[in-house]
Amino acid sequence: MTKSELIAQLAAANPHLRQPDVELIVGTIFDEISAALARGDRVELRGFGAFSAKQRDPRTGRNPRTGEAVEVASKAVPYFKPGKELRERVNGGPLQAPRRTTGRGAATAE
Repeated sequence: MTKSELIAQLAAANPHLRQPDVELIVGTIFDEISAALARGDRVELRGFGAFSAKQRDPRTGRNPRTGEAVEVASKAVPYFKPGKELRERVNGGPLQAPRRTTGRGAATAE
């Protein structure tokens, strides 16, 4: 699924929202996740998974064309760890009803 397909599905599922508003919402969510990872923060979406940045140490790599040794600097790479509910859905487990929060903060299944 591409970002534009996600926006189209969300817009179709929420006819009370205009397509440009859905685009803004999706873009803002992605921008905030990216900004948090750039700051070194962890982003956890309960039931879905957690995004974090892992540090890779410097190493000596090889140029595939010449075989020459090349120094590769340390860097941070984005990492995603799926949550239990997502893993179960992907592996064909039972689909649970989406959870919603009541006015008092307690989660209930619909």
